[in-house]
Amino acid sequence: MIADTKPLAEITAQALRLLYQQMGVVNTVRFISQFTAGYGNYTEEREKLFGDMTLDDIISAIKREKSQPS
Repeated sequence: MIADTKPLAEITAQALRLLYQQMGVVNTVRFISQFTAGYGNYTEEREKLFGDMTLDDIISAIKREKSQPS
């Protein structure tokens, strides 16, 4: 038996179509997003954002933000 191969782009489009028809757009996006590698350097970004802050400092800052009216 010889398999009829399709271009990868066509297979991907068909798979996405099936997923969003069966699961909806939101859940399809959530499913697909787990396979993305992301980008950037979290270690550098974390150092820039939090520097020498302790966990208690970060928690206090979050609580201050939440208590302020929008």
